[in-house]
Amino acid sequence: MLILGIDTSCDDTSASVVENGTKIISNIVSSQSEIHKKYGGIVPELASRKHVEMIIPVVEEALKTAGIELKDINGIAVCHGPGLIGSLLVGCSFAKAICYTTKIPLLSVNHLEGHIFASFLEEPVPEFPFIALIVSGGHTSLYRVEGFSQYKELGRTRDDAAGEAYDKVSKLLGLGYPGGPVIDRLSKKGNPKAIDFPRAYLPESFDFSFSGIKTAVLNFVKATKSENSEIKTQKPELLSDIAASFQAAVLDVLIRKIEWAIKRTWIKRVVLSGGVAANSELRSRMKEMGEERNAEIFIPSVSLCTDNAAMIAAAGYHHLKSGRLADLTLNPKAYLPL
Repeated sequence: MLILGIDTSCDDTSASVVENGTKIISNIVSSQSEIHKKYGGIVPELASRKHVEMIIPVVEEALKTAGIELKDINGIAVCHGPGLIGSLLVGCSFAKAICYTTKIPLLSVNHLEGHIFASFLEEPVPEFPFIALIVSGGHTSLYRVEGFSQYKELGRTRDDAAGEAYDKVSKLLGLGYPGGPVIDRLSKKGNPKAIDFPRAYLPESFDFSFSGIKTAVLNFVKATKSENSEIKTQKPELLSDIAASFQAAVLDVLIRKIEWAIKRTWIKRVVLSGGVAANSELRSRMKEMGEERNAEIFIPSVSLCTDNAAMIAAAGYHHLKSGRLADLTLNPKAYLPL
């Protein structure tokens, strides 16, 4: 079965054709990073307007690259939440219009579910059950996954998501947007033990909290009695140490929670996904932890960690296979628990 996936949940317009939920035929992503960079974050109105402009050419390119026509598609899977409501409206409205005119089945996919099934697009494919950690700019959540549509939330962030903390600290340090990649690169030059930033482990809980580390970085910068620009231009070593120490604090918490989950559930298969899963240090430390704990670690390629329509199509395949079809009353939701 061929599934056309559509994702407009945030600032990337993406369309993909996936066969049988595992084989990517095409995966087109139109990024808006250059548009939002000068604002230090995503501007929702600008994002939705750009989606309107790009949705048709991106879908056409996905079909062209796959070498098929719309009539060859067995189902259209669209992300209907969570995300920016204006952005989600574009994708959902477009998908419903196509399904109405072609009678192709409509499939509604939770964005978080898509991130989980990103790991099914590459070999080896994880077996059920497994633990899934979704860590991105909007989400930091831990799940026990028993099978398709069988998700039990073990924990979630109580405030900022990990990726959100990266972006805010990057902006604080004058490093620009998006913050994840630049802090990852800068951390390689710094000492992760230079500054003892706090770790919010929240004992006896699988929940996360990253607002405190953001405040700790702010207080440290203020304590240096230097402007952000001075830290960047006159004290490059200090800037690298701040970035490395911040990143170490965030990753220590993520790794510790996974270790607790493995110990508590006795499940030794872990899927890591979401934009922050593209972080080189997190990927390395997860693999090291897997070796120490004798656990299987599944991490998608970097291109499948960030938002993309292939993961939506992969999850959509299981919706179609199980007969879970959406209808034309489908409306997007900014907040949508898995």
